[in-house]
Amino acid sequence: MNIRIIAANGLIAAVYIAVTALIQPFGFTNIQFRVSEILNHLVVFRKTYAIGIVLGVFLANLFFSPIVAYDLVFGVGQSVLALLITIVSMRYVENIWARMAINTLSFTVTMAIIAFELKLALGFPFWLTWLTTAIGEFVVMAIGAPIMYAVGRRIAPEAFRAADGRND
Repeated sequence: MNIRIIAANGLIAAVYIAVTALIQPFGFTNIQFRVSEILNHLVVFRKTYAIGIVLGVFLANLFFSPIVAYDLVFGVGQSVLALLITIVSMRYVENIWARMAINTLSFTVTMAIIAFELKLALGFPFWLTWLTTAIGEFVVMAIGAPIMYAVGRRIAPEAFRAADGRND
């Protein structure tokens, strides 16, 4: 890894932590709107950004979660799994919007892991919790997709050239 990738991942983690801290009351219960989750879309531009995302999730959960031990296992695990699904799918899908749709669905569906965590830790009902956390995740990721598309054009123009089949 070069210095640029390390610095970018550090910035991603820092932004994830800062945004999570700002919306803390809405990011850790059975109804979640963790706005920092829009950063998950960065992985569709460069898979190496997954490192910064996972580090940000880990540190945000460590510093701000009311159920730290659970969130360090289940929350980080859910992020890793969803990011891996997206990264693997990128081998077969070049279109940026399709990648973002896969990423959004991957994170939405894997919120079952978070629902299971909240059932274990706090006794919340699994199905209702999965529904509410999945809706929150889907809304944040869907609204965040156009924002991250614009950001991606600036930070990773080569991803767009490859997806468009251009070599300039």
